[in-house]
Amino acid sequence: MLVLVAALLLLGIALGAVAHLPLPVSLAAATVIGCWLLIFAARERHARRTR
Repeated sequence: MLVLVAALLLLGIALGAVAHLPLPVSLAAATVIGCWLLIFAARERHARRTR
């Protein structure tokens, strides 16, 4: 339960920070993070298949 509270607190802080940024900056950051996550997932999937 404590982990859930901490995660929600961090999410609230992150969303509060994004709310003060201009929309194009937020969208650009979201795109970069999304691309990084897709690349990471593809590399992990490839690494598990080759083992």
